[in-house]
Amino acid sequence: MPTFSVLAPAKINLHLEVLGQRSDGFHELAMVMQSLDLADRLRLRPRADASIELRCDRADLPTDGRNLIVQAGELLRSRAGLPELGATIDLEKRIPIGAGLAGGSSDGAAALMGLNALWGLGFDAASLHTFAAELGSDMPFCLEGGTRLCFGRGEILEPALPAGIAGPALAVLLIKQPEASVSTPWAYGRCREMRGDFYLQSQSDFEQRRQALRQGPLLAALAGGGPLPPLRNDLQAVVAPEVDSVALGLELLRRAGDPLAVAMSGSGPSLFALYADLETAQAGQQRIDADLVAAGFTSWCCRCTGSGVSLEVGDAGL
Repeated sequence: MPTFSVLAPAKINLHLEVLGQRSDGFHELAMVMQSLDLADRLRLRPRADASIELRCDRADLPTDGRNLIVQAGELLRSRAGLPELGATIDLEKRIPIGAGLAGGSSDGAAALMGLNALWGLGFDAASLHTFAAELGSDMPFCLEGGTRLCFGRGEILEPALPAGIAGPALAVLLIKQPEASVSTPWAYGRCREMRGDFYLQSQSDFEQRRQALRQGPLLAALAGGGPLPPLRNDLQAVVAPEVDSVALGLELLRRAGDPLAVAMSGSGPSLFALYADLETAQAGQQRIDADLVAAGFTSWCCRCTGSGVSLEVGDAGL
């Protein structure tokens, strides 16, 4: 039987700007997302009993219909009109759970790609993008990956860099307290309470801010045109004052050598520092290692990468 393995990379937000509130209740966003080489792995094989069985090496992760992997499989079967399809999926979890790194979304995107191939459904990239947007705002980016401008709820993607530029050759020091969590709806709710008076109202105002991001110093720096500016995350401004682990982690990262930039990813609670290369990131990690351990943080060093979920054909280690 054919088997497949799919890598599901984490992401960070290099820019997260809350522009306003949409009529559908979601927030209108202008973001720059970046894939990392910190990744989960899905291993898939077919089964004949019309069930989708998800197994994971983390006992604290739901493996039923609450998981985006299972939801992706059910959506694909429904769109294909083939309810008899089944699969066994083994998830090797490396991205921390509930960390603002899109681990769940990336796993779901990997399931869309992997099951489409495993079941021979033949859905094209545009169809998979549509399915991904139905399941979650981050999932279309996770399918494509790399360095992308993300607008709307996050599902509208544009290239962030000129053609021929693979992406920033940057390394990342990530930290998170394992027990820390931030509710995304709470973070956006607090943002609305604290910043709602400054929300933009019109599509023309939204587009003006999108264009400012397209032409701004961040994308120029990522394309190799100068030093990184300070990173913007509007949710960080409301989360950090109220979540102790975020405020403390940001302070620690600023002392981790000489990082190019420090910020929170998404709605948190994961935090990151950017460096020119992996060796410098590892040196920064070592410099604050004792403080991280004392404060209960876990840390990872990884690199930015130019791709999203990726498919491999073979025995997939099964």
